[in-house]
Amino acid sequence: MDSSNDRSIVGLTMIAHAMVHTYELSIPILMTLWLEEFALSKAVLGGIVAAGYGLFGLGAVPGGVLADRFGSKRLIMGCLAGMGGAFLLLSTAQGLWMITAALVLWGAAASVYHPAGLALISKGVVRRGRAFAWHGMAGNIGIALGPLATTVALIAFDWRTVSLLLVAPAVVALVIAARLRFDEHAGLDAHEQAAAQGTADWSTLLARSRRLLVPSFLIVFGIVMLSGLYYRGALTFLPELLGTMATLPAMAFGDLTLESGRYVYVGLLLIGVFGQYVGGWLTERVALERGIGWTFVALALIAALYWPAANAGLGPLLAISALLGFFLFVAQPLYQATVAEYSPAEARGLSYGFTYLGVFGVGALGAALTGAVLDLFSPAAMFGVLAVLAGMGAFLGFRLTQRAAVARS
Repeated sequence: MDSSNDRSIVGLTMIAHAMVHTYELSIPILMTLWLEEFALSKAVLGGIVAAGYGLFGLGAVPGGVLADRFGSKRLIMGCLAGMGGAFLLLSTAQGLWMITAALVLWGAAASVYHPAGLALISKGVVRRGRAFAWHGMAGNIGIALGPLATTVALIAFDWRTVSLLLVAPAVVALVIAARLRFDEHAGLDAHEQAAAQGTADWSTLLARSRRLLVPSFLIVFGIVMLSGLYYRGALTFLPELLGTMATLPAMAFGDLTLESGRYVYVGLLLIGVFGQYVGGWLTERVALERGIGWTFVALALIAALYWPAANAGLGPLLAISALLGFFLFVAQPLYQATVAEYSPAEARGLSYGFTYLGVFGVGALGAALTGAVLDLFSPAAMFGVLAVLAGMGAFLGFRLTQRAAVARS
């Protein structure tokens, strides 16, 4: 980063982003135990988890409004405190209602992060393409370390104790966040700073919303919505599916047996760190719209090939899982930078609020969708649905490319 201000902002958002996804992706690991302990169908548990994941997205729009009005740092600190509190509640859960309440609390707290954090980068950092890459890489470290830490901790502890241990990272992150100081608008010119620093009443909010609801931004919203459906649909039940693979024998630790599939899942997510880096690199080197389109083409092919490859042996399973982890996260810096290109500075928090309403709000339906398809049909059908979603994303990406070419001509 080019300045201490940039480094402070990127440091805060990297830490907070890692924490959000540490908690988010520890949940599918815990789900494998809830399925057994509470004798649930995948459709029912998918619906319960979708309640928390859905609020993770639905709260993004009000989170974006609050970020534009009050600034990002306070919201990020509230997010960290709320997530820690949610897992403290989860550690005391004795039934499904308390699990649901904890997940809903987590979703509400986590929902403010992405609009606040991404608006902070887009307004406070000078070289935001590189910052989006580092931010995304930190998220993927959390995405990988959350399941890994949860899996390793389950060797020695029950899931309630593991939930309690997961409170500690949020406390540490909150202390670090409180000590950082920076200018939230350093990346904007004088006119943009004046617009961005004004407080927003309801009439201003409605005016800003109308400015976003133009055809190009609606296409971007469709892209991020399909990305969210694919992301949640692919990752929610993947640990359980990998646990059924005959090519992945169980691993024994004393009296406890853990499926090797959980470690494949963690490896897949860790590879996403490189996907985030490449995606951030591409934001400064290719047309964003075209990059999104081809990334979705790759995701459609991977979904179509995943289940046949997974059943062809260990080598093909590891290879297709690596490709899924890589391309699943290449898309994120591309669409984050695209949102910044298609939204005004004074509504940047609101624009990312709408974005993550699509990614995590509508995207949460991916958990319920794949759970239902698995119950009614088969894993092959589930990956077929994911291929269709990615194909639709590719269509919208190339449609946006056409509109951009006309606008530039």
